[in-house]
This record gives sequence, C-alpha cells and structure tokens, in this order.
Amino acid sequence: MTLSLRSRVEIFRPGQAAAVTTLLLCAVMSSSYASAESSEYASKIQATKTKVLTLNMVTRSAQDNDPWLVGNRHQQDSIESLSVASGTLPDPKVSIGLANLATDTADFNQEGMTQFKVGIMQTFPRGDSLSIKRKNLELMSSQYPYLRQDRRAKVIVNVAHQWLDAYKAQESIALIERDRSLFEQLADVAEASYSAAFGNTRQQDIVRAQLELTRLEDRLTVLNLQRDVALQRLSEWLSTDFVPQQAGVIREGGYVMGGLLSLDKNLPDIKLIKPNLYRSEVPIQSQLLYPYFEAHASVRGLEQKIEASATGIELARQKYKPEWSVNASYGYRDEDLMGNERADLFSVGVSFDLPIFTANKQDKEVQSALSSTEALRAEKWLMLRKMMASFETSKAQLLRLDQRSTLYKDKLLPQMHDQAEASLTSYTNDDGDFSEVVRARIAELNANIDALGIDVDRQKSRVQLNYFLMTDPNQIIASRTNTSGTNKSAGNQEQHHE
Repeated sequence: MTLSLRSRVEIFRPGQAAAVTTLLLCAVMSSSYASAESSEYASKIQATKTKVLTLNMVTRSAQDNDPWLVGNRHQQDSIESLSVASGTLPDPKVSIGLANLATDTADFNQEGMTQFKVGIMQTFPRGDSLSIKRKNLELMSSQYPYLRQDRRAKVIVNVAHQWLDAYKAQESIALIERDRSLFEQLADVAEASYSAAFGNTRQQDIVRAQLELTRLEDRLTVLNLQRDVALQRLSEWLSTDFVPQQAGVIREGGYVMGGLLSLDKNLPDIKLIKPNLYRSEVPIQSQLLYPYFEAHASVRGLEQKIEASATGIELARQKYKPEWSVNASYGYRDEDLMGNERADLFSVGVSFDLPIFTANKQDKEVQSALSSTEALRAEKWLMLRKMMASFETSKAQLLRLDQRSTLYKDKLLPQMHDQAEASLTSYTNDDGDFSEVVRARIAELNANIDALGIDVDRQKSRVQLNYFLMTDPNQIIASRTNTSGTNKSAGNQEQHHE
C-alpha cells in the first residue's frame, strides 16, 4: 500500500510532489524502523514470557483442573459404599439384666424367679428390602460417570467459547494494528497536500484524518479490554489453585495467568459430528434425532436416575409385608436358701408387626414413589425437547453464518477493497474527496473485522452442535488445523498492504 501511495504522489507538481514524497519516505522509514524495533522487542518478550495457548491445550487443562470432577467421584464412592452397607442385616441387639429381684431384701437367691438374664434379638427387614435398597443405591451411583462425561463436555463448550472470544479480540487488534500505519500515512499525505496548497485538500481533511486515528486508538483500547477479560475468565479453568488431589492421579500443570499470554494464530477448523444432518434448512424430524440425543451423557444419567426411582416403588411395596424379629435369652438362677440348685431358664420368641392400616400409610408411600418416578420421566421429555430446540437453533445459525461467510469472501471483501482503491485513485488524481478515502478504508477495515467475527461465530456454533451429538467429549473440538491462515479476512487485509 505504501508503494501505491508513493506512485500516486508523482502526479503532483514537481516541487510539491517532491516535498510530499520526501515526507512520505521519512514517515515510512521511521514507521518501518519503529515497527522493526518494536517487533524485535516483542519477539524477545514473547520468547521469554509469553505463553501461547491453543484451544486443545486450554480445554485439556480445564478438564484436568476441574474440582467438580473430583467431588463428583467422591460422591459416587460414597453412594457405592452406602449400597454395600444398606444390603446388610441390621446389627443384633443384646440385653443384660436382673429379673424378679426381691424388693424386701434384694437377695439374689431368695426367690426362685430371680435370675440374671442375657438376651439377644435379630431383626429381619420387610420382604426383599435389603436387596432392593442395595440395587437402588447401585443404580444411583451408576449415573455419576454420565454426569462427569456431561460435565467435561460442558466445560469444553464453555472454555472453547471463551477462547474464541479472546481469539476474536486478539485478531481484531492485529487487523487494526496493520491498518493503523495506513491511516497515519493518509494523514501525512493530507497534511503535506494542504501545506503545499495542492488540490482540494482542506484543513478539515487533516482534522478528519487525526480523528479517525484517535477513534482507532479507542477501538484498540476496547478490544484490549475484551481480550484481557476473556483471558481472565479462562483463568477459572486454567488455574491449579484449590484443586484437590486424588490418590494415584498425576495432573498436568496449569497455566499461570499473571504473565503475558497470547492465543494461537490459527483458528481451528472444527469438524462437525454427523455432517449429513446439516444439509437442509428444514427442521429434522424428532424421530430421527431421538436416537442421537438418547445416547447423550446427560440423558443417560437422568435415565439411570429414573431406574433408581423405579426401584423405590418396589421398595415402598415391601412395606405391606411384616418386619420380623427373633429373640432368645438365657436366665441364670442361684441356689435356694437350702443350698439346692435351681435350673437355669432359656427363652426364645418371634415378633412381627401387622401392616393392616395401609390406606393412609403404605398406599400413600407407594403413590408418592410412583409420582416421583413419573416426574423424572417428565423431566427427561422436557430435556429432550429443549435439546432438540437448541440443536435446531444452533443449526439455523450455522447455516446462515456459512452463507454470510461465503458472501463476504466471494463478493463483499473484494468489492470493499476495490472501492477503497478507487476512492484513493480519485483523490490522488484530484478528482475525489479525502473524506471518501477515509470512509472507504474504515469500511474495508470493518468488513474484515466482521468477516473475522463470522468465522469465529461459525466455530462457536459447531462446538455447540457437536455437544449435542458427541459420545466422547473430545469429539467436540476435534479439528483440522487451518494451514492456509488464521482467517481469510486477515489474509486479504495483508494483501491490500502489498
């Protein structure tokens, strides 16, 4: 772009053209020297302090350092241990005492009925309550692996969105930085033309050029804020602080958020799971989506919870059966007053309750268990409906974003570039307005930033769609590295400067 500006200055009158050319050469040389010095310094800093974060690195670290997964595993261990305990008979009860002791003398051998008694009693729960309780807790514990799988998937989606937000801000900054030198040169040309009293350059053109530079500085400040905020949000997932350690588990080191951080320059090209589902804008029938969503970790976890609740119905029905207890006791008696031995006594018995008043107790408990199970089934249908609606929403967004991406790359960006070149040619030929040159360049920059935003939003939609269809969380961000460049808009912008 600098060469094209210099070539167009040659149409000025000899004295004025020489002055403007000299000014441009000085501006370009000083800008190049400053850029080279700044790039060298930045490279040294980057080599020593900057840590480049790729999407795979960030999502892997987020999963490795998630305390929720550790807590969930402990909850599963707790329920599994409880299931073993609940399937065991209750401990027997032992009784020790003195029976029928004479109150007048408190003499142990005075009365024949006086005895030292030791007894034991064992209770047997109703029906198959023990095995049903154990099965119920085992089913409850079986939902936790699915909960962890769904948690990993949601963490990947969340972290990927935050990474892409930071990436969008970072690359927008790079686009503006590449164009800022161009606007500075335009301002120098306007000032040189105004000083040489050549053409239609006016003082307001100089002011306009300086104003646009100031606005670019403000946009850079806003984008730097967005990038810093997104990176700090990632610190929740990258930090190893307050992460409990499990025995036998070796964790990867986290990323210290206090130093300089940057993101990979390559925007991942995330592969869609089941791409044949996105060939039409017509909503997919729910019968076709149901098998995919039924296998989703969140749905399978809820299904395990429903099965556990169904065993609760059978457990409530066991209360119609009696609870049995068996007791036995041994009574020791001392010799009588004449020294004759007395026979010891042995007792054995059985006790049980009679659940005959069931209308307001057992019947209601069974009804409560049935209602709880049906409520969970309704929750499952609501979850499936919500997932299908969210899937269709993300699908519609992706299809429209793909259309916009094609429109930008094939038509809008080339047209914006041609418009900017034509306005600059008209101005240098003293047949155009400086404000139009600035507007065209600003429009081209905005179009490149919009194209970048579209590419980022496409990857966000792919991440969200992959969440619904994944069977392994790592499938969500499985991608092919885009070796042709970070994004086409940035590549076009670089070509415009040549």
